[in-house]
Amino acid sequence: MSKKRYEIKTSCPQCGCSALSHLSREEMMERFGDVPNVELECSACMAKYTAGMKDACPEWDKECRMK
Repeated sequence: MSKKRYEIKTSCPQCGCSALSHLSREEMMERFGDVPNVELECSACMAKYTAGMKDACPEWDKECRMK
């Protein structure tokens, strides 16, 4: 049985480059924890931006709010 993976989808507000990550529960807790917004850096233009967790990964946002 495979581990559940959470999908984080964002796009850079400066250049429009999109990013997609698949993380396990442990990786999500280590990187983001239970926060409403996540700090990210675009791999194309290196701009730092904030994305709402409810938009980037609604499934994780919903699961964290259940606790």
